[in-house]
Amino acid sequence: MSDRDRPDDDGRIETSDRSAREARTDAARAVVRRYRRLERPLSWLVAVSVGVVCVGVYARTSLGPAVAAGVLTVIALRVPVWQSSGTVTLHTTCAPGRVGESFTGPHPPVLAFQWGLADAVETDDDTVYYEVSYLFGLRTVEVAVRAETITLPSGDRRVELTVTESGHPWGTYAATIGREAGHTAVTIEYTADKRFGLRRIPQQLLAARYRDEALNVQGYDVVDRTSRVGR
Repeated sequence: MSDRDRPDDDGRIETSDRSAREARTDAARAVVRRYRRLERPLSWLVAVSVGVVCVGVYARTSLGPAVAAGVLTVIALRVPVWQSSGTVTLHTTCAPGRVGESFTGPHPPVLAFQWGLADAVETDDDTVYYEVSYLFGLRTVEVAVRAETITLPSGDRRVELTVTESGHPWGTYAATIGREAGHTAVTIEYTADKRFGLRRIPQQLLAARYRDEALNVQGYDVVDRTSRVGR
């Protein structure tokens, strides 16, 4: 092969890699859309449950206790009382360098439920911004993800993602990326910096059904997952 031929080959390889990344990103978005189609009615079901409580109390007593029961139910559902943390171990055939690029790029594999729902994505140096709308566009939040890469003494790469929502702490992810026999291993430690109310529990349980699939279609096998919930 002559030197003159190599640029064309490199270009074809780069185009092929880009196409493969786009295909994986589109597949993850499809998984997230399936989640969103179920998440919306589930959210409305939680809201309807408040009305059911009010009607039930009103049928047995009067308007005053019914209103009080509704207010207390809303407070109980919305008060932030719990947060999650855990560890995930992934295996992939992608090279460690490519994995590091995916975690520091606009579509980090572990944040598919953020960028997969985004209406707009903007990149500024080491930070990516996602604009996500809710309630049929009536509410919009900005999710910012700042990435920092550290080379460990072992030679492994560590990527730390700091996530904020509308300027407030949301969560942190630390991914250690290293080469093992026949594959690349990624160990992710995550902690939610934001506390959530009980109304989010149905959404979290539903998301658990799809999060491993969203990683799988991006080329990652989930070999271990440990989740913790605390106050």
